[in-house]
Amino acid sequence: MFLRVFILIICLSSSHIFAQRQEKIDSLKKKLTTSKMDIERFHLLNHLWKETINNNIADAVTYSESMIELGQALKIDTILSFGLERKATAYAYMNNFDSSGVYFRKALKMYDLKNDYNKKASVLRNLGQDHNILGNLDSAFYYYELSGKNYKLDNDIEGVADIYNSKAVVYLQKGYYNLALENATKSEKMYSDLNLDKDLNQNRMVIASTYASMKDTLNAIDYYKKIIEYFKSQNQKRQLCVSMTILAGLQISNQSLNSETEKLISESIAISEELKAPSLIDNAYTKYGNFLYKNGDFEKAKQVQLKIIADEIKREEYFTLTISKTDLGRSLIALKYYSQAINHLNEAKALAEKYDIISALPPINKLLSESYLEIGNYEKSLAYFKDYKIEEDKVNGKESQNRFSELQTIYETEKKEAEIALQEEEIKTLNAQAENDKLTKTLYGIGMFSFLAIASLLYFSFKQRLKKNRIEREKQEEIYKQEIAFKKKELTSQTLHLVQKNTFIQELKENLEKIKQSPELFKVEFRRLVMLLKKESAEDKDWEVFKSYFSEVHNDFDNKIKSIANDITEKEIRLASFLRMNLSTKEIASMINVLPDSVLKSKYRLKKKLQLDKEEDLTQFLNTL
Repeated sequence: MFLRVFILIICLSSSHIFAQRQEKIDSLKKKLTTSKMDIERFHLLNHLWKETINNNIADAVTYSESMIELGQALKIDTILSFGLERKATAYAYMNNFDSSGVYFRKALKMYDLKNDYNKKASVLRNLGQDHNILGNLDSAFYYYELSGKNYKLDNDIEGVADIYNSKAVVYLQKGYYNLALENATKSEKMYSDLNLDKDLNQNRMVIASTYASMKDTLNAIDYYKKIIEYFKSQNQKRQLCVSMTILAGLQISNQSLNSETEKLISESIAISEELKAPSLIDNAYTKYGNFLYKNGDFEKAKQVQLKIIADEIKREEYFTLTISKTDLGRSLIALKYYSQAINHLNEAKALAEKYDIISALPPINKLLSESYLEIGNYEKSLAYFKDYKIEEDKVNGKESQNRFSELQTIYETEKKEAEIALQEEEIKTLNAQAENDKLTKTLYGIGMFSFLAIASLLYFSFKQRLKKNRIEREKQEEIYKQEIAFKKKELTSQTLHLVQKNTFIQELKENLEKIKQSPELFKVEFRRLVMLLKKESAEDKDWEVFKSYFSEVHNDFDNKIKSIANDITEKEIRLASFLRMNLSTKEIASMINVLPDSVLKSKYRLKKKLQLDKEEDLTQFLNTL
């Protein structure tokens, strides 16, 4: 429901606004032709980028490239990094996430050199959003975490609130509802304290969707009422229509709210027809049909559903057609038109199977079982009921798995936070020891001065002893610092490992199960699944990104191994990296989708290329690099 809300909520534009914008663009272009290579030209390019990014992305890319050229010519890093970030954003708008990632990381490197925490946070958040769109939820969360840390370092409360909200969206998509709610409510409080009404309203949509997914209807209704109130105040009709339809769907089962629900449906139908938006019209009439059915007006519900089906057939909207035929089958059963119900339900089932709409199958099988039971065909009734129970058990099993995974995530997060707190405590202890040592030196100095006044003959030996103690103490402090640095590196390495391991398989399963749980998500998630599958087919697409982080954590590992064997291939470097992470042969085989025997052969070739003796252990050797 959440994703569908954000797809349907699209801002409207008018020809009058477009004319004004074009006039402004023409004026800026005219100024640009006579501008010099200075800071004023940068401001013109930036304004032109803003005016074209939503209407002519190709032009936006051109203006960002001009910013980059200007920054290079003037040798001003601020302009150069800004141009790189603008170009990355333009590519992201084009869904060219490979290119956007390249330019975001170039900008990130420049911001990192300047310790510009706010800019770093912004770029990392954009990288997270790109991965979220691609369905790489673990990667998205990883970038959101890094972004949040930089916003905190910059004391940017609004940025921190944005990250909590983004993390809540990831948790909601993964089915971790408690974590989603925890992060979204943190964000809500921050937005409220900062009086950011627009951001607060978007955040409340996440909270409302989370409550609805948790089947906490009362809280979901309460939040959607706040959302509707805001959209009314802003006269945002499209968003208002979508929110009213969702609220009506939540209230349909409560007949004590019939009057309010019917009014919501009537208003949403009127707004959708005013906007002439087919998807909004069908959505509103679908809720109207459900409302009529719930209140026993089966004949009128049937007529409404037939109208919806006719429109969906014309537009070839097969996902919503599957749901509408299921609703019609339910109404026909109530009217005791069992043969007609069976025909429509079988058509719905054929569509669900053809277009892989898994979540639609359980209710269809249940209704077919009821229909055959009513006409006395007990054998078919039992067969469909068994199919229904199998599908229902799958859904329940997935929900249980999600709850377990969520608890595991909470445990791992708390464990990680405890480890970080322990490291910070160790650093505090070392600092305290250093202060004590400093005080000790002072006391020794005073004592030494007194001692020299009494017995100057002992001065030299006493000074030598102090020097020896200081050297030993500094060595010990250095050992402690190295241990802490090592722990941080190992923590980073473990994070990278968790992000990479079996990401594709897990994310594909989660997206398929998510579609099964919510039919409304099919249009959105089907496209995302196709993109995810295409992405996975490009075997080495994400390798460069992983390799760069791995090299940072493991001291330029790839260059070290290339210095030993300059003819080593990228696949062999990848294998060496996995072995450096102490992965087993079976785990490596699973990750690169080959048999364990193939991994053993590759290890043998790698060992030979590195000129290692037979008795030398390959993994131990790689751990020394």
